Amino acid sequence: MIFKHIDEVGYTPDIDCYLRHGGYEVLRNAVTRKPEELIDQVKKSGLRGRGGAGFPCGVKWGLVDRKSGKPIYLIVNADESEPGTFKDRYIIHQDPHQLIEGTMISCFANNVKQAYIYIRGEFPIGARILEQAIAEARRHNFVGPNILGTGYGCEIYVHRGAGAYICGEETGLIESLEGKRAYPRIKPPYFPAVLGLYQCPTIVNNVETLCHVKHIVEMGGEAYSKIGTPNNTGTRILCVSGHVRKPGYYEFEVGKITLGQLLYDVCGGPLPGRTFKAIIPGGSSAKVLKVGERYKGKRKVGAEMVDYDWGIEDVPMDFDCLAMIGSMGGSGGVIVMDDSVNMVEALANINAFYSHESCGQCTPCREGSLWMKKITSRMVHEEARTEDGALLKSVADQIAGRTICAFGEACSWPTQSFVAKFGDEFKGYSENKKQPKVSGSLELI
Repeated sequence: MIFKHIDEVGYTPDIDCYLRHGGYEVLRNAVTRKPEELIDQVKKSGLRGRGGAGFPCGVKWGLVDRKSGKPIYLIVNADESEPGTFKDRYIIHQDPHQLIEGTMISCFANNVKQAYIYIRGEFPIGARILEQAIAEARRHNFVGPNILGTGYGCEIYVHRGAGAYICGEETGLIESLEGKRAYPRIKPPYFPAVLGLYQCPTIVNNVETLCHVKHIVEMGGEAYSKIGTPNNTGTRILCVSGHVRKPGYYEFEVGKITLGQLLYDVCGGPLPGRTFKAIIPGGSSAKVLKVGERYKGKRKVGAEMVDYDWGIEDVPMDFDCLAMIGSMGGSGGVIVMDDSVNMVEALANINAFYSHESCGQCTPCREGSLWMKKITSRMVHEEARTEDGALLKSVADQIAGRTICAFGEACSWPTQSFVAKFGDEFKGYSENKKQPKVSGSLELI
């Protein structure tokens, strides 16, 4: 669906190629319909955001304050800063008009007259491609004043960020877009749907999410809802990196493939002579899963509650099932670690990243992320203290739930789960000051 033309031989990102493949026909149809009807179709589709939290897109649109008299803005979150995630950049590089068409349909549905694509600073080529694509769309009257002769007008602007992870958080992104330091806002009262960009109602959606809007409007919300599984509709792009034979990006119906099928059937299994040890299923901020563990409980299937008893390879790749076993689907970044990885070194690498990316606004996050980095750094540099294993978990426990935005959870969840799942490795470092160097650790940043 979304990746239909990605890597297709002969398919180019220019508008002529896009039009030859039926591009902008959905927009032509959409602007002849009532905006309320389009919003209703997105609600019926059950589409959940593909940027990380999995919040229903139609519900987010429904929260927008349409009675304030203020302009409504739409922001495309193209920051894609979660380690292990690399899907949105391929849409931007190879099929930018799909994103523009989905954005324009969403703008028309929500009476948006001005939209911004906030793109990560490390994507300069992607920014240039988008600028060119918007100019092409404007020449064809798909962007700008009086779109397709309807009297409706909307402009799209590309805004380049400065490469800060925190700008993936929607209120931090809004602050940055306003020209300020990217300090996330306190919610309430600053829910973007009411008080967003310039204190006006604002919709913030991920690149992949807005591409789905085009297909929902084309096929209808009810038809789209039949793709995937209940409460996990449509397709999802999964980015697989690390120790598999065939890493890459793959699009599947949500929940129709298990983690084992993804790793073994699609990605070819582990590297020669190795076995899988740990999987992070939703980008580096998701809690790690340990290969060999079993998960038991009850889950709702249709109208019934049924028992499940899963090994890690049995877990369906959807938002709800990953949450049931203590992790999350997140941004779809599946990071694979095999038995050559030293888990303490892997966590030290993650902690170094999050310490560097903390915006510094909240004391628990600012001090705690740096503290965790210092602990894991001295552990891997043969300077571990006896209390370090317990101290590391204690620091993480005092960050989560005590910060303005979810960055506190993003930096503490890896530590909590690594220590819980691979405690023996951390205990070994704490008990023995000198540790042998272990090769093969996974580089995440």
